[in-house]
Amino acid sequence: MENKTEMTMFHHNILFIEGLMVTEQTLYPAFILFLLVYLFIMVSNIGLLVLITMEKALHEPMYILLCNLPVNDALGASVMIPRLLYDVVKPASERYITFSECVIQAYGTHVFGTTSHTVLMIMAYDRYVAICNPLRYPTIMTNKMVIKLTAFAWGVAFVLVGILLGLTVRLSHCRSAIENPSCDNPSLFKLSCEDLLINQICGLTFSALLLAFSIGSIALTYVRIAEVCLRSKNSALNSKAVTTCSTHLLVYIILLTCACIALVLHRFPDYTFHRKMASIMFHVIPTGLNPIIYGLQTKEIKHKMLNMFSKNK
Repeated sequence: MENKTEMTMFHHNILFIEGLMVTEQTLYPAFILFLLVYLFIMVSNIGLLVLITMEKALHEPMYILLCNLPVNDALGASVMIPRLLYDVVKPASERYITFSECVIQAYGTHVFGTTSHTVLMIMAYDRYVAICNPLRYPTIMTNKMVIKLTAFAWGVAFVLVGILLGLTVRLSHCRSAIENPSCDNPSLFKLSCEDLLINQICGLTFSALLLAFSIGSIALTYVRIAEVCLRSKNSALNSKAVTTCSTHLLVYIILLTCACIALVLHRFPDYTFHRKMASIMFHVIPTGLNPIIYGLQTKEIKHKMLNMFSKNK
């Protein structure tokens, strides 16, 4: 009977997905918790996006580039959490997903992860120009440059993730179980019994290069900014640099910490549960904290929010 079910699943390209492992006692609390978290993430990120869009005073390159962050955070949460909620209320033996849906989810997951880095890289470049070349800032950070930087941030993710998953989709399948809370590239290529060396090398190279360029570019940017601030006697410039850069750096450290924890736990099979929870938290913690950090730390955004609340009151 099990073999017949397995053959039917192969024929229809239907996969079993593990989802979030919960007991009967924790099912509804887990569902309510993740639902509230998802609603908070969507409301806060869309609220930040609407605020920047509606307020003409915030139509500056720094804030226009910032708009990429809530868009990406909303994407990251929507790729993971709704499917997780759908699977939580189903018995563990009845959690199925089609191969096409799994590929789409994996694509969205990796685009979110990649764009989280590239968006912060272009935002770091904006801060570098503003602090190190303040007189040339208006001529460098034109609308055309903002569009180019945005296209770079998203284009890199779309193309490279597309190539990565293209190598996986071509493989034949001999298994039908996704042993993770959600679909990603490693989960998909592990369905195959073919030689996976190329996929593993490409996946590892992609992750290593992304982290190297991300950490390297942002570290160099902040070293240069620190040099300019140390040489400068302009207290107003230094104060603005500390405020805007500390916000950006805090967001980046949170992202990097969540990503590194998930990557490191992949190397320890004994910590499977912790690895799975880390992969979920990567879609929850940065996406939930980013709008709070930028809302509270950025003076202009905080003032606009306070003005809006006072008007409503």
